[in-house]
Amino acid sequence: MNRLRMPRVVACRRPALRTVLVPIVLLAALAGCGAESNGKPAARQARAHLVELAVAEPGRLSYTADRAGSLRALREVMIVNQEEGRLTELRVREGDRVKAGQVLVRYDDQILRAQLDKASATLGQAELDHRRNQQLKAKGFVSEDAVARAATNLEIARAEVRLLQTRVQHMTIAAPFSGVVAKRLVEPGNVTPQHTHLLTVIDPSQLVTDVNVSELVMPYLSVGASAEVRIDALGEALHPGKIVRIHPTIDSATRTGRVEVVLNPVPQGARPGQFCRVLLSTGSREWLVVPLAALQRDAQGEFVYAYQQDSTVRRAGITSGLRLADRVEIRAGLERGAKVVVKGFLGLAPGQKVKPVEARAAKDS
Repeated sequence: MNRLRMPRVVACRRPALRTVLVPIVLLAALAGCGAESNGKPAARQARAHLVELAVAEPGRLSYTADRAGSLRALREVMIVNQEEGRLTELRVREGDRVKAGQVLVRYDDQILRAQLDKASATLGQAELDHRRNQQLKAKGFVSEDAVARAATNLEIARAEVRLLQTRVQHMTIAAPFSGVVAKRLVEPGNVTPQHTHLLTVIDPSQLVTDVNVSELVMPYLSVGASAEVRIDALGEALHPGKIVRIHPTIDSATRTGRVEVVLNPVPQGARPGQFCRVLLSTGSREWLVVPLAALQRDAQGEFVYAYQQDSTVRRAGITSGLRLADRVEIRAGLERGAKVVVKGFLGLAPGQKVKPVEARAAKDS
């Protein structure tokens, strides 16, 4: 009986010991928490917002634009016929050089010349009738009205002769200027309707190229300014050029304008249609310049964060200009010597206090 009771007593004491230890541990933990709360506050001090600053200073930016284009002849004319008919003579082919006034095309003009002969005979009769009526009017045999009708018939006959003479002249087509035949689209014997494209004549002594330039660069370019042209087919050499025309409008889709550059002189081997690259150098003007990293944009437009004397920043709306590498012109919105934020934008807001740091220590907060 005693051997059976002893294990029961031991089994009841062990759970009791555990029950006593748990409250002791909890009290110790609570005591520790109370000690921390009675000492230094647990919350850490808010860290200052670190930013890196730069100063807006006067500077000059000179921009070199490299734009691709294609060479074309400055003068290119489509030769078309003014009169329909059968082409009897075509003296030139592609590549042939022609001189101003040289005959290129002849049409069969026999019918028109016959009509001209008829009109000339009618003119002669009209002149005779007009003189006779004037003589009879002087003697009182015809009225003034008869003399007027004769004068009208004379003018009509003269006009008919001039018309046919012009049409006969149009049956022969000459070169409008000295150049080279670029296209030949018809052959002798063809019957062509009026205003058919027969030939194309170009002047290879003047080659130009059209390039598109950003609207930000356009104000710095001027007619007569120098440029350089590299023609891929002729190697890496740069050939002198000059701006001859700046188109007055800007493409609203691409925000670019068109500039025409002429090769002066034309290098040997250059031809219309060749691929080229144009190097345009802008003139420089003095503006305030800041690092490009300072430039921000939102729904209201471009702006920078300007540093204030009370260590806060404000939103300063600006108007930017030419951008080159890591710098940008500020045309309006800042004064000389103003300090702007260039790093530390994460979480930054107008009116916030900041702490300027050196470039090596600055980190986005």
